Formats: sequence, C-alpha cells, structure tokens
Amino acid sequence: MNKSFKHLPKDKRKKIMLICDDIRVHSGVATVAKEIVIATSHHFNWVNVAGAIQHPEKGKRLDISADTSKHAGIEDASTFLYCVDGYGTSQEIQNIFNLEKPDAIMLFTDPRYFTHVFNMEDQLRKLAPIAYLNIWDDYPAPRYNQPYYEACDLLMGISKQTVQINKLVLEDVDTSKKVFRYVPHGLESTHYFPIAKNHEQYDEMVKFRNDKIGSENEVDFVLFFNSRNIRRKSIPDAMVAFRAFLDSLPLEKALKCRFILHTEIVSPHGTDLSKVAEYLFGETYEECIIFSTQKLDRKGLNFLYNIADAQVLLTSNEGWGLTITEAILAGTPIIANATGGMQDQMRFEDENGKWFEPSPEVPSNHRGTYKKHGEWAFPVYPTSRSIQGSPPTPYIYDDRCAWEDATERYKEIYNLSREERKARGLKGREWALSEEAGFTAKHQAERVIEAFDSLFKVWEPREDYEIVNATEQKGKYLNHKLVY
Repeated sequence: MNKSFKHLPKDKRKKIMLICDDIRVHSGVATVAKEIVIATSHHFNWVNVAGAIQHPEKGKRLDISADTSKHAGIEDASTFLYCVDGYGTSQEIQNIFNLEKPDAIMLFTDPRYFTHVFNMEDQLRKLAPIAYLNIWDDYPAPRYNQPYYEACDLLMGISKQTVQINKLVLEDVDTSKKVFRYVPHGLESTHYFPIAKNHEQYDEMVKFRNDKIGSENEVDFVLFFNSRNIRRKSIPDAMVAFRAFLDSLPLEKALKCRFILHTEIVSPHGTDLSKVAEYLFGETYEECIIFSTQKLDRKGLNFLYNIADAQVLLTSNEGWGLTITEAILAGTPIIANATGGMQDQMRFEDENGKWFEPSPEVPSNHRGTYKKHGEWAFPVYPTSRSIQGSPPTPYIYDDRCAWEDATERYKEIYNLSREERKARGLKGREWALSEEAGFTAKHQAERVIEAFDSLFKVWEPREDYEIVNATEQKGKYLNHKLVY
C-alpha cells in the first residue's frame, strides 16, 4: 500500500467511537490503539471508551486532543476519552453513543468482552456501522463467535490467518455487504531502531550494557525475552532450551552467554520463574540468567533489543506478537514459534516465492509446509496441538513446540558471527519498513483509513426488520476441515 491520505478539516472528518483499553495505558491493545489514533488523527476524530479493569478516573470525560496533536504533528486533532470500568455497560455505551453521535464504532480486543455491545447491534447499526479489529490467533475457526462477526460491517484481521478465520466463521452467511481487510500491527519506527557505533545513543547503550549485563569481552551471546509471565508464553520451555544450549558448549564459553527475561518473576497466571531458574541453572549457571523487572522506557527497551543477539518467543498462542515486531524494527533476529501472527513476521514463502497467503487448502504454515523464510527469522514449529477451552472460548488449539527444537535454533544463531547476526537483523527491519510488510504505525494507519473509507462507501443502515425463511436456515456445522 502506498497511499497518501490528505489532512481533512476537523469538521469534515468522520468520528469513530473506539471501545478498547484506555489508550494511555501500557497494554498491547492500548499501545496499538494509540498508534492508530495518533497516525489517523488527520483523517478521523476519535472518541475512546477507555476501558480498564477498575478505572481510577471512572465517569470522567477527558480531552486529550492537545496530546494527540503534539504526537501527530498537527494542530487540530480531536480525541476524547470516556473512562469506564471494564469496557463499559450497555447503558454507558448507549449514553456515549447518543452524546457523541459517531459515524462508526470500532471494537478492538477479544470479542467476549463486547457481548453487551453486540447485544445492542440492532439499535446501533441503524445509525452507525460496527468495525472490529480481530486478534484471534488460532484454529479451529471459532463458530461460537459467528453472531459477533455477523454483527460487524467491517472485519479487520491482525494476521493473514485471522482474516482467513473471519471468512471461515462466516462461510454460510451472506457477506456481500461486509468489508474484510488485513491490518497487521504497526509501531512507530523511530521508537525501536538499530543503534550503530556512530549513533548518538551508542555510548549510553554501551554503559547500559556494561552495568546491566557485562561488557562484550565478558558476555558474547545474549538472548532476550520480553513479555508477560503467563502460561501460553512458555517461558520455562525457553529456559530449559537455554540450559540444554549451555550444556552443549564448553564451560568457559557457556559462562559468557546470557538470557535476559524482562518479565514478572512470579505471576499467578504463569509460574515462579525464580524456582525454575534455581532448578535449571543452580550455582554453575546462575549468572547466565538475568531477570529484568525494572520498568523501562522505550529507550531502555530499545537498548535491550540492540544488545540481544536474538529475541525469543515460544508462545503457544499469539494473535500477533508485538515484542517480535519491536525486535525486528530494532534490527534483531527472532526465534519464534510458527503460530498465529508470528508466521506473518517470519515471511514464509510459498512455492512461487511469494509471501505465504493462508487459504482453505493451507490455512496455516504451522506444520512447516513452506520452509523458506526471511533471514532474520529462526522458526520453531509446533510439535503438538491440543484443544484448550473455557466457557467463553469453548475450543482453540494450543500449539506447543519442543524445547529441543528451540535449543537447535539457539545453536544456529550462536554459530553465526556477530556481524552476520546483525546483517540478518537489519534485513528484517528493512522488510518490516517495506510496502509489502508495512509493520509501522504509518502503514497501519493507511490500512485503517482505507478500510473505513471503503466501509463508508458501501454501508447501509440496518433495517428495522429482517425477513428470513426459517425452512432454509443452515445448520451450524463445520463445512471446512477441522484439522489441518
């Protein structure tokens, strides 16, 4: 995509009511949502129904237009927040809708959080279309979400796989008036970037490294993990793989390797990583594991990405994998499980040399159907799949990879020269910035604008009544392959 969307006067812009995390917080959803709001503020006016578990500013309407203008580099952004607990109640949504009179509603995160909105769709869609930025990460296609997807006029998917899942869920539904789009996550490319020796931050980064990790003479190989301590992130597997990697080296070389874990040490949603480290590394390798629990700003995180020889993420479910994007933009190679949106970021090639596009025949590359990928990527393929579930998510695959395979990827990167690692990482950044990939805030904004503009051209208000022939209603069985 190479489009330039002109600056529209404030009174000529469509207003979008965005229901998601408060865009001021530091969740993955909020980070991406903020990038979208800022980068599209010249084209749309925004109202954020600013969700949180328990919002400390509940009930307030906040004008953050000046802050948006500053970050967007314009003078007339319009961004308002309505602070709510959770994602608001039906009454709160209705009240905000009536006050603001948006031209469209946009939902962003797991659909189960928006049941109260979908239950109102017959009212809302008489006046405005509903758009959904879907983060769904794996098969089988969630047919239990069909009523939610049916209630949407625009379905955006953060990965190519998610777009395919959207279509599979709606395969027995008339979608002629719906808009489907691929909108991968994008970040501001100046936030995460390679720091070369001639860069003004290089000396500061070297001091940071020497203080936190050790000099390049003391430590010559660094792996980095940056994500939450929750079960699906498979942190213990990454640690076991690292122990096996250390055991494959002569002791003097092993002691010059480090694995930095930037996460909570103990989490009720994950495990006690200190106990895992104590068991796996003992006294011999205890210096090889570094826990980073201090909250870091973007500069500090970018330092860690640049210091690292590879970013590791073996998560068994992942809609996208934002820290993988951060690493690629920083020019750092990635070791990642070939599942969900992480597949997109590895740029697997099909038999024609084109970027892999999921289809009903090959809906995912988790089996390694296509082996060729970007030089910056070191994929680990799932070796087992199990159906997981809960009442709101009755079934979804859990794609688990073998830690032994991760060990082999660690070895593969270790055996490259430092110069080769960096060269491969820089190729990843070059591709992420390209029009083909477009994993930047600018590209993401262009995709969102194009998607909404296309929606506004075809959208028609919902009728008061829908006439159906009950004898022709299809059963809710799977028409596509359950297992791939």
